[in-house]
Amino acid sequence: MGKGRLEAFSDGVIAIIITIMVLELKVPHGSDLASLVPLLPVFLSYVLSFVYVGIYWNNHHHMLQAAHKVSGSVLWANLHLLFWLSLFPFATAWMGENHFTALPTAMYGVVLLMAAIAYWLLQQRIIAVEGHDSLLARATGSDFKGRLSPLFYIAGIALAFVQPWLSCALYVLVALVWLVPDRRIESRIERK
Repeated sequence: MGKGRLEAFSDGVIAIIITIMVLELKVPHGSDLASLVPLLPVFLSYVLSFVYVGIYWNNHHHMLQAAHKVSGSVLWANLHLLFWLSLFPFATAWMGENHFTALPTAMYGVVLLMAAIAYWLLQQRIIAVEGHDSLLARATGSDFKGRLSPLFYIAGIALAFVQPWLSCALYVLVALVWLVPDRRIESRIERK
């Protein structure tokens, strides 16, 4: 089965996720800068989630660029990833509206963790279809960032009940690590 429909469907869902997140941003009731201050936690959580969704979209694109075909198990693994990504608007709004309190911040971390696991599962399914000597398998290698990120999410979930701002700092740190362009797949494709 070709991968075109999978890419188009995923792009559409991700675009809807971003749209839902931005619609959660409410207009302030005042017209001065002071009226924006109460909305700052909501805006900051939106920015963090927008960056995360962008990272997933970008990496998903690169991963599928390395794939040549998909199977039914890849389709289901992709839906699993999209499910967790679709919870970003809810987790983002809950955390922001409650000004980064413990439980919403921990639940945000749970959604991040589950999305990371779902992405890894999708990657593994693609490698299983393509073969262990495939372009994607060679490009991902030991996947240090992919192995480290869930540990930071787990730490963030636990820290949310001690100091929620430390959780947020870990979530931001992981996003910054993934913002650094990972050219493993691109460089393998260029060498092909």
